[in-house]
Amino acid sequence: MIQIRSSCPVLLLVLVMTLFSHSLPPATARDTVTPTQPLLDNQTLISSGGRFALGFFSPAAGSASRYVGIWYNNMSARRVVWVANRARPVPGPTGLLSVTANGTMVITDAESNSTVWSMAGRTTAPAVAQLLDNGNFVIRGSAAAEGNYAWQSFEHPTDTMLAGMQLGLNWTTGLSLNLTSWRNTDDPAVGEYYMSMDTDTVIYLSSSSSGKVWRSGPADGSSFRSAGLNYHYVDNSRETALTFQDGDRPMLLVASPAGKAQLLAWLSESDRWDVVWEQPATQCDRIGHCGHGGICDAGTSPVCGCLPGYVPKNPDEWSSGDWSGGCVRETAPDCRNGTDGFAVVSQVKLPRLPTLQRATGFNLDQCRLTCSNNCSCTAYAINGGEYGCNIWVTDLLFDVVHIDGFDQDLYLRVPSSYLVSPSQLHKNKHKMVAITVSLVLGAVLVSACVACFIWKIKTRKKGKTNIFYNLITIRYILHLYITMFSVVVSGATNFSNAELKGINEDLGVPLFDFRTIEAATNYFSAENELGQGGFGTVYKGKLVDDQDIAVKRLAKTSLQGAHEFKNEVKLIAQLQNINLVQLLGCCIEGEERMLIYEYMANKSLDAFLFDKEKSALLDWQTRYRIIVGIARGLLYLHQDSLFRIIHRDLKASNILLDNRMNPKISDFGIARLFGGDETDFSTKKIVGTYGYMSPEYAMEGIFSVKSDVFSFGVLILEIVSGKKNTRAPDASASYQNLVAKAWSLWTEGESSKLVDTSMNKIFPEDEVLRCIKVGLLCVQERPEDRPLMSSVIVMLGADFTSLPEPKQPGFAARTGVLYELDDFSNTREDLSASTGFTSNDFSITQDG
Repeated sequence: MIQIRSSCPVLLLVLVMTLFSHSLPPATARDTVTPTQPLLDNQTLISSGGRFALGFFSPAAGSASRYVGIWYNNMSARRVVWVANRARPVPGPTGLLSVTANGTMVITDAESNSTVWSMAGRTTAPAVAQLLDNGNFVIRGSAAAEGNYAWQSFEHPTDTMLAGMQLGLNWTTGLSLNLTSWRNTDDPAVGEYYMSMDTDTVIYLSSSSSGKVWRSGPADGSSFRSAGLNYHYVDNSRETALTFQDGDRPMLLVASPAGKAQLLAWLSESDRWDVVWEQPATQCDRIGHCGHGGICDAGTSPVCGCLPGYVPKNPDEWSSGDWSGGCVRETAPDCRNGTDGFAVVSQVKLPRLPTLQRATGFNLDQCRLTCSNNCSCTAYAINGGEYGCNIWVTDLLFDVVHIDGFDQDLYLRVPSSYLVSPSQLHKNKHKMVAITVSLVLGAVLVSACVACFIWKIKTRKKGKTNIFYNLITIRYILHLYITMFSVVVSGATNFSNAELKGINEDLGVPLFDFRTIEAATNYFSAENELGQGGFGTVYKGKLVDDQDIAVKRLAKTSLQGAHEFKNEVKLIAQLQNINLVQLLGCCIEGEERMLIYEYMANKSLDAFLFDKEKSALLDWQTRYRIIVGIARGLLYLHQDSLFRIIHRDLKASNILLDNRMNPKISDFGIARLFGGDETDFSTKKIVGTYGYMSPEYAMEGIFSVKSDVFSFGVLILEIVSGKKNTRAPDASASYQNLVAKAWSLWTEGESSKLVDTSMNKIFPEDEVLRCIKVGLLCVQERPEDRPLMSSVIVMLGADFTSLPEPKQPGFAARTGVLYELDDFSNTREDLSASTGFTSNDFSITQDG
């Protein structure tokens, strides 16, 4: 006998409807759920045109787990294309899908009276949830116009992209529209693989455990051309996305549990879904198989070779079949003397990420001229899309793949010797040998004459006793002359440090001469100064091609020495992600050391966040986009880049904002690389910024990727609140830092009081609370309790109720520990943002 409390009339109604509905015939097909007409487990919504169905299903035969999903109607081979409660199934046939009057959609387990899944649409009452004939499940007001949706499943995809959906970034809503694979074919929970689009309009298939697996070609859609996909790219101020339309048959783009990006087409004649395209299909399809400077061709043996002008970096490893080291320049092109040209590399998938320019309306000649006039340009290409001209400004050309039949060519800057015939090259070598020998003989002859002249003068005055002295003089003159001659012939630079001299050779970083940077910054005028930090001054500049740059000029007394300088150059030069600041080159002449970055029009995040007037310009959509962007940048550093990198100084002043308020992480002067098996480091020299350091790092010198996660959690709370995680000098002893205050409000159920008042309460409360919860999860005291950044990305788009509850944050219970700097009997150094342009945070170095 079933007992029902009299105080639960709603539960009684739901349970009675659930039990008795299984013995009744299905109701007439409908396409809506309303507050008065929920959807029971044995009922199905059918779209108005009969194309799609929505209802409860079990993914595995014999399974009692029930999910709400969408599939094509009237197809015998059911394939679910969207799942609502993928993280938490209903344990039996007692599920109920309902919508409240204000637009909150809920899946309830009637037997336990528990909420399994919910999604707030927030619309004017009475709300309606409707399945459209394109497969989109929407929440709208009953009187709302078509297209005016409070919520839609198309903006929350699972593993499948339907025609009309978008894959990419929505700048208006701040949503990242990604596909995430099922855990396996019988479990729709979030799996290991996901497809996403970066703002360079390249689609990536990534693994949450091992990083990027495959990437598409550029925005001309070349990767999908052979698949017969009717695709279209969109890239404007509102969105950057890929979309497609069905042709003569339905098509699906899927992130599969097996780690494949698949395009499926419906074959009506055989009544099944057919895989018409799949990536990665060969070893060359996997990102970076042949390393930097290499080119992969699946039709050759071995599959890896070097680009023109490049040679294997590690010949022994290369010959043994280990190509991960890639290739390096054999001879650097001499652009300034005009002794270079462009070699054509035909039928290729272009290298990853053009780092300087994507120009519309440029033809091949205009693109070539643009690259020729810029000595930092190492390659260019014209693609068939709307972007026209792509230009690369790094020698680290990565993931170049030869594909037979591709009509895409890459034009690579090489020394002129690679552009002449072998016979002409042979003649040129003989000519150079003759010139060199002649010059050397001439130098020796002149030196001998000078020495004899000096010797005669000396002996006339002082006699034969000075022969030994004169021989030394002759030797000295010869040595000096030959040394000067060798410098001229070899083209040696005036680098002041041999270690720094190898930067260009090892990493291919473009080198700018001092006069160019001096002119670009108007001779480092005060008007061009953007800010100062512990390492020097940052200036705004403009190159001759009108490109704006930011120049970090290290002070001659800078705390950043040769090691830190090389570290920053080495790291940033090889990091290519839309959420990391882009290094364009460096300048090393005499005592001058400068880094040249892309210019960020809106400077740094702290300039907006902690300014009462400017903070009003940061609405919630912008703040949420900044949070997600920083998270993606950190995920790239920790997992998706060629190296595992710990930033160690993540803070608001090191987050730069471009003209669309997109975030870019900067300042890698104290970053550290991790080896493949390393999980944490221990150091006696603690460097970082007061207020952002994790407890284990500040107190014990132990740092790991979880240290950056802690700093990111602090950043989230600062972005939500508009306040720093520090206290003013005149604050009372009972003052709580931001982390402690956020924790206190959370435990009291008053987290909404943390939100920045400058937003005037205009924000989606559930999304803000989700971010606060993620922030608190990131600042938990124990590193093992904090999530990895791959999990953080998922959490930021997950249902609030599905997130774990946070534990005690670090420093929250010990308010003031981080601020009692007198406890540190050590040097205090401002290691602040090298490219953040402003630096008001206090950083410390602890020895001991």
